[in-house]
Amino acid sequence: MHDLHEKGGRLRLRRQINMKKIINDPSCVVSEMLEGIAAVNPEVVYHPGFEVISRRRKSDKVGLVSGGGSGHEPSFAGYVGPGMLDAAVSGNVFASPSPERIVTAIKESDCGKGVLLLLMNYSGDVMNFEMARDIAECDGISVEIAVVKDDVSTEDDDYSAGRRGIAGTVLVHKVVGAKAEQGADLAAVAETARKAIANVRTMGMAMSSCILPAVGTPGFFLGENEIEIGMGIHGEPGIKRTEVMPARELAHTLLEKIFADRDYDGQEVAVMVNGLGATPLMELYILAREVNARLLEKDIRVHRYFVGEYMTSLEMSGASVSLMALDDELKALIDAPCDTMALKVGRSCL
Repeated sequence: MHDLHEKGGRLRLRRQINMKKIINDPSCVVSEMLEGIAAVNPEVVYHPGFEVISRRRKSDKVGLVSGGGSGHEPSFAGYVGPGMLDAAVSGNVFASPSPERIVTAIKESDCGKGVLLLLMNYSGDVMNFEMARDIAECDGISVEIAVVKDDVSTEDDDYSAGRRGIAGTVLVHKVVGAKAEQGADLAAVAETARKAIANVRTMGMAMSSCILPAVGTPGFFLGENEIEIGMGIHGEPGIKRTEVMPARELAHTLLEKIFADRDYDGQEVAVMVNGLGATPLMELYILAREVNARLLEKDIRVHRYFVGEYMTSLEMSGASVSLMALDDELKALIDAPCDTMALKVGRSCL
């Protein structure tokens, strides 16, 4: 079924799609999701009304809080647990959590040693997390902020909101969580976070839109043989639309944009090949194969791979590739054990 609508002075064809989702009420998807996470994971607690998931047992260390809009699962609540986050705060789908919610997450994570807020570079998130920091500091809690901006499809300049944060954020969560578990103080944890952020770059692509539960229709349309390079995880425009290409060519396209932004030649890296929600693992591993071949050509040594769905965009079809350059400290931290619902690294697999 189709209809015509006007946008920018032009009539465009819009397909009407009936939404098929396993939900009860579109207005309750966030709270019911978080209730489900707490129901199946006895190590975490859900705080109703504040949309916060926190560890059931606090640790005597610097607290780590992350969060943002829902719809990117398992980010962020899936990474609450030993070796990673102490709390995650959720906004509505693709919408920043309020300062009140973030303050709740800060207080649930604070053990008297301060709290580091890890967030992605979106204007609403930055504004609300900064407001929450100011409120928490008035209550006597020391708070630092580290902002991830790894998406090389956007510019990092003084004339815009700056580069977006996407899937590389999960690698930052991993190493910073390990640093905090070592007992480092707040300043040292924040310094490691900023080093990890400086070392990570990501480039992604999309093959289809997602459908927001409260809207019920796709946010955009791609042709049957069309993909978008550099599209954001909320459906933000990419850098170009092109025809579907073989995995080998796609890996080259994504990596070349990363290499143009940062020199990884001859370095050791962690690599994440991330699915956006509707891409089969078969395809992610094929992409990983081609990424691996390209890295070998450039004498880039891969210390550890992460392949799967780590930061999604509801049911969007697509993928992203992230590289994090590793020094001795970051290598040890990426290998350190963690035990969360969405990511587990054990000593036996090192």
